[in-house]
Amino acid sequence: MLYLCVMSKSVALHTLGCKLNFSETSTIGRLLENDGFIKKEFDEVADVYVINTCSVTDNADKECRLLVRRIQKKAPEAMVVITGCYAQLKPKEIAGIPGVDLVLGAAEKFNISQHLKDFIKGDSTKICSCDIEDVNEFTASHSINDRTRIFLKVQDGCDYSCSFCTIPLARGKSRSNSIENVIKDVTAIVAKGAKEIVLTGINLGDFGKGFTGGKKNEETFFNLIKELDDIPGIERYRISSIEPNLLTNDIIEFVSTSKKFMPHFHIPLQSGSNKILAAMKRRYRNELYAERVGLIKSLMPHCAIGVDVIVGFPGETDEDFKETFDFLHQLDIAYLHVFTYSERPNTSALEIKPVVPINVRNERNKQLRSLSYQKMQYFTNKHIGETRKVLFENPDKNGMVEGYTDNYIKITAPHKKEWVNNIVAWKI
Repeated sequence: MLYLCVMSKSVALHTLGCKLNFSETSTIGRLLENDGFIKKEFDEVADVYVINTCSVTDNADKECRLLVRRIQKKAPEAMVVITGCYAQLKPKEIAGIPGVDLVLGAAEKFNISQHLKDFIKGDSTKICSCDIEDVNEFTASHSINDRTRIFLKVQDGCDYSCSFCTIPLARGKSRSNSIENVIKDVTAIVAKGAKEIVLTGINLGDFGKGFTGGKKNEETFFNLIKELDDIPGIERYRISSIEPNLLTNDIIEFVSTSKKFMPHFHIPLQSGSNKILAAMKRRYRNELYAERVGLIKSLMPHCAIGVDVIVGFPGETDEDFKETFDFLHQLDIAYLHVFTYSERPNTSALEIKPVVPINVRNERNKQLRSLSYQKMQYFTNKHIGETRKVLFENPDKNGMVEGYTDNYIKITAPHKKEWVNNIVAWKI
């Protein structure tokens, strides 16, 4: 048996999945550092490895297993902790992976320090989890010192029941922070020198649901962004993925006149076919989506719009996919995030037939990724010659520095120290 003494131990962390996961991993890292752990890179040898998992696709599950195997080869005596969505959904399955020592569900991930104290590394894996119905607390988290752009979680969980999605089973009911607490978080982040904050959540537009401090929230996402716009010191905000039915005209119009909220939206579509949207149990149809995009571009022609889309959903015919392709082709958007549908346990989509063959799913993915490249090229070319403000981030290994314009065009330039974490006027 190996007893884990917390003091002077090192920890390495890795994130699978979304920006919200990234913010939570960063918070877990800070909690461990506060308890005496020394933070290391994930490719280095450490005493403890923490993998914060995703369960949106089958690939995320496989990647988790692959990472554990790599740790076993690199540091066989190290302790491996798995948390996140995959850990909440399938704790026993994860516990069966050779090399995994501790599995922490949704309610326990931020209690990791307590679980590690005097932990005995032995033959059996310890599972610390509970029913997702019992997870109703909101825990604030944000990234810091990891990126120039800070991801701030303001909402968690989801009350939707999309037929392909396991997120409600992994994250629980929709709940959020209070505006008062978010303002405190933003003020603290600004004091550490951050220039840009990305507001994140599982269903961000649902902000205001749930309870804070025992009281039911009566706030909205629109209330939140209006309050944040007045905080001094912060120069940029971005809104991460927001559902089209929750992206109200008020929000769009406010962003169009704001000096701090960037002209950039990421709006999940999932399918351009109304038949498939209905089968997915999405809460809108493509007409509403096109209306939202039209309003954004009428008020902010320079605005970048990103789109999530799923290909190969059960029952998606060649005609359905063509409808999606044509719909996206005519939309004035900047880029796509394309996901290949993968079967997830305990989802109603498993009952939908016929199943789309894997090779057809992959071919459709390839077509939409090609369209995405063309869209981004076209969007970027429209802005060539313009001078836009770029927030440069940390340099890469080749001595170059990267950053993004206000409307999310990626800029790469030779590294200059004075540019890092500063906003520079840049001619595209």
